[in-house]
Amino acid sequence: MSKLTHFNKEGDAHMVDVGEKAATHRIAVAEGRIHMQANTLALILSGEHKKGDVLGVARIAGIMAAKRTADLIPLCHPLMLTRVELDFTTDEQQQLVHCSATVETRGQTGVEMEALTAVQVALLTIYDMCKAVDRGMRMEGIQLLEKRGGKSGHWRRSAQ
Repeated sequence: MSKLTHFNKEGDAHMVDVGEKAATHRIAVAEGRIHMQANTLALILSGEHKKGDVLGVARIAGIMAAKRTADLIPLCHPLMLTRVELDFTTDEQQQLVHCSATVETRGQTGVEMEALTAVQVALLTIYDMCKAVDRGMRMEGIQLLEKRGGKSGHWRRSAQ
């Protein structure tokens, strides 16, 4: 089993030293979904929500969150991101919005936390914008799907 890298040999939390690591092209893809009532999803899809374009605002929120991950997660390194892309798909039968985030950089550490943060904040934004009509919305399935780059190479979630 690998050791936890955010603890030093004394067991104290610390930021991992990435100074000697090679800068490589790194990509991470994460996903999640938010379940809601059918009328809430219909409101989002119709564009009739009084707060505006719910998915458009959620997209911007996710991008902003990816860029600010180091401000939210104490031991994350601030990164210069080269790409943040959020995609939303809706499923009227299952009454949900699915969000995926792809984040890229050329650097010394990965962007998994940025992709996961982007998804979670995008889903939280949907919740925030729609909570007046549906407080029972449920977020789930927030997970890393894939990461590429760095010394650990390529990792992809296996089908479950």
